[in-house]
Amino acid sequence: MSVVSMTGFARAEGAAAGARWTWEIKTVNGKGLDIRLRVAPGYDAIEGPARTAIQAACARGSVSATLTVKRDEQAPTVRVNQTVLDAVIEAMAQAGRRIDAAAPRLDGLFAIRGVLETQEREETDEDRATLASAALAGLDHALADCVTMRRNEGTALARVLFDRLDEIAVLTREAENNPARSPAAIRTRLETQIATLIDTGRGLDPDRLHQEALLIAAKVDIREEIDRLDAHVAASRALLTAGGPIGRKLDFLAQEFNREVNTLCSKSNDVSLTATGIALKTVIEQFREQVQNIE
Repeated sequence: MSVVSMTGFARAEGAAAGARWTWEIKTVNGKGLDIRLRVAPGYDAIEGPARTAIQAACARGSVSATLTVKRDEQAPTVRVNQTVLDAVIEAMAQAGRRIDAAAPRLDGLFAIRGVLETQEREETDEDRATLASAALAGLDHALADCVTMRRNEGTALARVLFDRLDEIAVLTREAENNPARSPAAIRTRLETQIATLIDTGRGLDPDRLHQEALLIAAKVDIREEIDRLDAHVAASRALLTAGGPIGRKLDFLAQEFNREVNTLCSKSNDVSLTATGIALKTVIEQFREQVQNIE
């Protein structure tokens, strides 16, 4: 499986039953799968199947899907209201027997209110069913395009994350091999600190001095943090290689990376080791920011 981004966009349109439909889909980062679906009035029946299709295509992210429908312009139908026309003619005939007047013209008859009626074509249930079927098929195409875009971006993000993991691994080795961690350097520092304790605390118990030395040595030991950083790098690489919906797991590992580096910096007994720790924190933050885009 490939790594998938949560960012995508797609648009699909078509025509059916005397109308044009358009789907527009936008997906952005989200903690879970949040679907915001809007459909044209009269097409509420589409919502259920549309949500099901989106849930099948997207595992995580905020998804906005909008369906708009615009009916084609059609000339209205015109018909003669025969009942009204007959009543008008009868009334004119009666008036003609009493008044000497010219016979009415056709345009005059049609100008009388109610003789001619215009009717707009109404959308039928069959029209709506036909268009709904076509629109749902179009949604599948739009979702496929959106997923393709999310996968392409996910592939690019995976390369960036692998690069960040390589940097973390290099900096971890740099911390491990820092001269301040050499036995000789630690011994010299311990000797200096113990000498200070002896000078400032005459009469200290030798056992107490030994305990203080052990505490100092334990404080500067970052072996555990280095091992965990190595383990997190290996776990992150395995997840990126496997692909799929791995964003939550990577986000957790990013937090663990940061926890270990904070501990490493707190244990640092040398400026150069602290500098390496700060560099690690910078790269880990870059890693964490990119992970927020992964499904």
